[in-house]
Amino acid sequence: MQMGNLFRNSRRKLSQGLLFWREIGVGEPIIFLHGAWNDSSQWVSVMELLGQKFQCLAPDLLGFGESEDANVHYSINLQVECLGELLQALNLGKVNLVGYSLGAWVAASYALKHPEQVSSLVLLAPEGVATKGYQTRSQKMQALVKRPPWIFKLLRLLRSLTKIFGLKVNVAQDWQQRQLLHRHPTGSQLLFLRPLPEIEAELLQDKLEEIKAPTLILQGGQDEPTALNMSQAYAHLIPKADYKIIPHGDNELLESCTAVIAGDIQDFVQQCIYL
Repeated sequence: MQMGNLFRNSRRKLSQGLLFWREIGVGEPIIFLHGAWNDSSQWVSVMELLGQKFQCLAPDLLGFGESEDANVHYSINLQVECLGELLQALNLGKVNLVGYSLGAWVAASYALKHPEQVSSLVLLAPEGVATKGYQTRSQKMQALVKRPPWIFKLLRLLRSLTKIFGLKVNVAQDWQQRQLLHRHPTGSQLLFLRPLPEIEAELLQDKLEEIKAPTLILQGGQDEPTALNMSQAYAHLIPKADYKIIPHGDNELLESCTAVIAGDIQDFVQQCIYL
């Protein structure tokens, strides 16, 4: 394996905290931003496929993975500031941004704030817009986090009664969701656990028409309706965005469609280089 294709792990102290990132390859820079329930390791398989043609760099967003869990109030704007400071420190100039879920929200926000620094955008199952049922979803997640464990135990005991009375209570699914939220406090805070007016102030549905960078949106066809609605909103609101449904992709899009996604990113970035 050539030296340019070996992963390099780095850390840098930024004004907001210590940031960790993985890097592989040389050439046109692509920055990969992970989702709410992951860190930069989520992108390793894709970066291995693209590292022979591009300089691939994936940070752990502040508060995730090996980056510092700083004593700050987390927001999308804070993550945008951290990313900007990192790219400036590395003298990368214009970059291609690729984001998944929460990372796509950060990437699109960065492209709006720094349009001159973004050559292209690839957004996978993006978060960050208010679609039908958005408030209901957020309120449910907040309630799950606050619900004490004994409530779940009681509901399990009463499972037969809830079926008799036709109550739609999926105790196992709600418990798993609660555990996920508790395992990833920064992701949970950014998506759901801040005051709703604060979260809504950072939503992008009223700003996406201002995005200038060429944009590709990738969405798994087997994902949840909420995710499909959000990606469709991005595709509709961003001028001339390309929208691709991966029919067999589900809510683990990177894991189930690694080679397809890597190929789509490569083709799109190369196409944008020659625009």
